[in-house]
Amino acid sequence: MKILIVAPHPDDEVLGAGGTLLRYKSEGNSIAWLIVTGITEDFGWSPEKISERDGEIAKISKFFNFDEVYNLRLPTTKLDTLPIGDIIQKISDVIKDFSPDEVLIPHLGDIHTDHQVVHNAVLSCTKWFRYPFVKRILSYETISETDFGLDISRQFIPNVFVDISNFLDDKIKAIEIYSSEMGVFPFPRSKISIESLASYRGSSSGFKAAEAFQLLRERI
Repeated sequence: MKILIVAPHPDDEVLGAGGTLLRYKSEGNSIAWLIVTGITEDFGWSPEKISERDGEIAKISKFFNFDEVYNLRLPTTKLDTLPIGDIIQKISDVIKDFSPDEVLIPHLGDIHTDHQVVHNAVLSCTKWFRYPFVKRILSYETISETDFGLDISRQFIPNVFVDISNFLDDKIKAIEIYSSEMGVFPFPRSKISIESLASYRGSSSGFKAAEAFQLLRERI
């Protein structure tokens, strides 16, 4: 099976589906990582910070042994200012190139506008009559984004749970690569918070640790 994980920002892939990706890889599946946004000097980022982020991306790619990495480098936190058609075209090119069976995307109700834009753009690139190879679309939850989305009509209601009991420790190792994004509990992106969410999702599904997803569409 071929899986595409779509991350609005580097670290979303680990927070939302790190354990699942590790499990998929251990089962022999092919995985591609699409990073939608990036940081550049044009938008005020220092060369040192850009170099640090590029290093993190390289380490994550190696850690997960991704088969393909696509980096669109669109301006972070500014996707809602760009023509949506341009974003859709860039994502469409990636999906056509990799031809995934399954696509993992951020939740529509996430508080970050980049996540909302990416969610809708990817859905535009998964219509069955143009992308018949896509069989399943799942949205993942991103701690510090999904939990702050307070629109009741867009609450994350998981209906797919993946057992990551054997992969949680490695998920933690992966997220620690993004050291600048981590904090001390009760900061949401902390080791304790990530482990607690995995335990809670596991208790909802009969596993020691789990990641939760919302099934958006499946064609069998």
